[in-house]
Amino acid sequence: MNPGLRATIDFLLYDWLRVQALTERARHAEHTRETFDAVLDTCERIAREKYAPFNRLVDTEEPRFDGERVVLPAATHEAWRAYAASGMLSASQDYDVGGMQLPYTIEAAGNAFFAAASVSIGAGMLTVGNANLLMAHGTEAQRRAFAQPELQGRFAGTMCLSEPQAGSSLSDIATRAVPDGDDFESDPLGPRYRLRGNKMWISAGEHELTDNIVHLVLAKIPGADGRLPPGVKGISLFIVPKWLVDTQGRLTGERNDVALAGLNHKCGWRGTPNTLLNFGEGRYPVRAPGLDGRGAGAIGYRVGAPGDGLRCMFHMMNEARIGVGMAATMLGMAGYLASLDYARTRLQGRLPGPAGKDPAQPPVRIIEHADVKRMLLAQKAYCEGALALALYCARLVDEQRTGDARAADDARLLLEVLTPIAKSWPSEWCLEANSLAIQVHGGYGYTRDFPVEQYWRDNRLNMIHEGTHGIQAMDLLGRKVRMEDGRGLSLLAQRMQTTVARARAVPTLAAHAQALARAIDEVGVATRMAWADGDPVAALANAVPYLQALGHTVLAWIWLDVALAAVGRDDVASRGRLQACRYFFHYELPKIGPWLQVVRTRDSTCAEMPEDAF
Repeated sequence: MNPGLRATIDFLLYDWLRVQALTERARHAEHTRETFDAVLDTCERIAREKYAPFNRLVDTEEPRFDGERVVLPAATHEAWRAYAASGMLSASQDYDVGGMQLPYTIEAAGNAFFAAASVSIGAGMLTVGNANLLMAHGTEAQRRAFAQPELQGRFAGTMCLSEPQAGSSLSDIATRAVPDGDDFESDPLGPRYRLRGNKMWISAGEHELTDNIVHLVLAKIPGADGRLPPGVKGISLFIVPKWLVDTQGRLTGERNDVALAGLNHKCGWRGTPNTLLNFGEGRYPVRAPGLDGRGAGAIGYRVGAPGDGLRCMFHMMNEARIGVGMAATMLGMAGYLASLDYARTRLQGRLPGPAGKDPAQPPVRIIEHADVKRMLLAQKAYCEGALALALYCARLVDEQRTGDARAADDARLLLEVLTPIAKSWPSEWCLEANSLAIQVHGGYGYTRDFPVEQYWRDNRLNMIHEGTHGIQAMDLLGRKVRMEDGRGLSLLAQRMQTTVARARAVPTLAAHAQALARAIDEVGVATRMAWADGDPVAALANAVPYLQALGHTVLAWIWLDVALAAVGRDDVASRGRLQACRYFFHYELPKIGPWLQVVRTRDSTCAEMPEDAF
């Protein structure tokens, strides 16, 4: 692992976010900076030894189904065992359930090392999110039988939302769940149902890394007429384990009726099995009590109340979206560091000027060329800025969990607004960083002799993962910035203005402060004008440019705030951060003008394009 990555994370955690102050709170009182460092050391070591050396291997040896099981390289099994043994699956859980009660900010920072080393091998993002959902919304029996084995690394977890015919349109899911007999409410693991349907794009949906796989499945309970309720309000959430368990989480030896229908062969993330799963097709008929047990459906236990599934699932989805943003960030960071190393050693060309015209002069390292510096500086600005945003959001999670009532509510609202940005902005701009890393390598970057082409392929998923750009944009402009009468967006603007006021007092940052103040005003005007007549069709036609503009404004704010922590420090890393901040304000923030122009005017160019004119 590149030592500069650890130095960057340490600066953001301790010098910028001052995360050590969390040890003054009761929940984290037994921790110190030393325990935080020990966790980061452990994560960095495991990532360096068990993940990074096998990143290319898992890309070339894709998961395969041998007719009975999904086969993964031995390195993936070893990486999972090392990760589970580290305790990171339960890092932020309570001591009394075997957790470490770490701040989520430290957990997120530790997981960043694994994403940089090999996002394709993966760590425990979905398993942890699955367990956290059950700890928050499950019954005591469900927590004991499913969540705690996940936190121990014995079970893995998935999230089963999408269906082949519905894609991201959750209101159109067709998986159905019917009560399993007259006594379905009396099962100690929760109300018992039989599920039938198909789920697509399920990451880690079938493997043998763990003793069991706990699927969290969205399905609809038919009404008295046998029809599924329309819309998302009829969606319920169910635990559907691969293997049935008793109330203590012990395997009963009976396979649930969950069958692998196929593996999806992806552009990137090839080390993670991605599956199509059939529930209740009869391949593994369940002999549990209730219906006839001969292909009657997969056994599932309802979580929460009927129709409350989407609200429960969003507990996991929001965590996953921040995790996707971190994965995108670290893939961009890995490409940046690789291209930086390459640029420092690759000799090619000569500098402009009289000396450069003399072929007898030796070639220079490509990092000396201004355009290569431009590409490296762009990558640094995108990736370090995105890392700061991800850690800031993680710090808000800690504030929501351990702050006083006012601070916790502010953190909740800020996370509502920032989550679509924390997922989407790194997914777009750290992917652009990966593209620039290939460009720095020239033709070599387009070959498999260097890792940057794989980083790009792996990162391309993240613009789709956990909700596409368009979905995040409509969530942001259609709901998040308007919720509670716009209080979340106002609170975000206030935080930005606080940074502006501090930066105005610093001569080297005053111009950036002025530029950010103007951008904040422009976003506010565009938000109001987009909804001037309340027409959602007109307002949301340019939701993606709005997401891009607000995202760039947020990253300008993040960079200015980081610069305030770096200014006055006489070290090369701080000078680099100040230069990256300068780059962002000079080259990136000016882009918001055209984006906001189409939002303000509710430009209909795209919406009014006739289909046959394409």
